[in-house]
Amino acid sequence: MCNRSLSGLHNEETGMDRSQKTDAVAELNRTFNEVGVVVVTRNLGMTVKQSTDLRNKMRDAGASYKVSKNRLAKIAAEGTDYSVIADLLKGPTALATSADPVAAAKIAVEFAKTNDKLEIVGGAMGKQLLDANGVKALASLPSLDELRGKLVGLIAAPATKLATVTQAPAAQLARVFGAYAAKDAA
Repeated sequence: MCNRSLSGLHNEETGMDRSQKTDAVAELNRTFNEVGVVVVTRNLGMTVKQSTDLRNKMRDAGASYKVSKNRLAKIAAEGTDYSVIADLLKGPTALATSADPVAAAKIAVEFAKTNDKLEIVGGAMGKQLLDANGVKALASLPSLDELRGKLVGLIAAPATKLATVTQAPAAQLARVFGAYAAKDAA
């Protein structure tokens, strides 16, 4: 998991005892090993309501948003692909994460556009470090669900056309036979 010790962290700094710190680091480490993207944001005085609104939007998109102690996040990131974000963890930061490499970035960027209290610092997709512009570019891509929908649409379209083409001659024949039957009956 991590090489660094938690003993250097003082309880006054974090308000947590050693077991809470260990649990927080383990949870963050597990998160770093499971996600496709980490977006680092800076909280510039968001209200509790604004933070809750952002968390709800993240949850709805299959992402999460957590405020974390920078030092604990740095320890948790060690030994993972996301160790590259260590230099971004300064000041009042929070981490937006998602398995979908676009979801967390998209929600964070959209929220930051309407709320000047949230700043996009940067992030990472695996070992690839992203600056704020990189996160914004990532947010402009379609999500995995949108891509899946487009792919299903592309696959379904030829099948629909094929069914229409194969049914058309049968329908025409039925109309012709129906016309002959009506003619013979008359």
